[in-house]
Amino acid sequence: MNDSTEPTAFRTWMCVVCGFIYDEAEGIPDEGIAPGTRWEDVPDTWTCPDCGVTKDDFEMMTL
Repeated sequence: MNDSTEPTAFRTWMCVVCGFIYDEAEGIPDEGIAPGTRWEDVPDTWTCPDCGVTKDDFEMMTL
């Protein structure tokens, strides 16, 4: 039986400039990004809290 409603696993994204990790499961509550916030739902105006680059400088991490 295939359950197509199974949620997609949370992903992590890394800043290629400074190595900061954004974890969708954890979010960044101090920045107003709730736990469980998907990367595509993080505002395009958001910047890396460590070095200030934009989302364009983040890459999805693979296991």
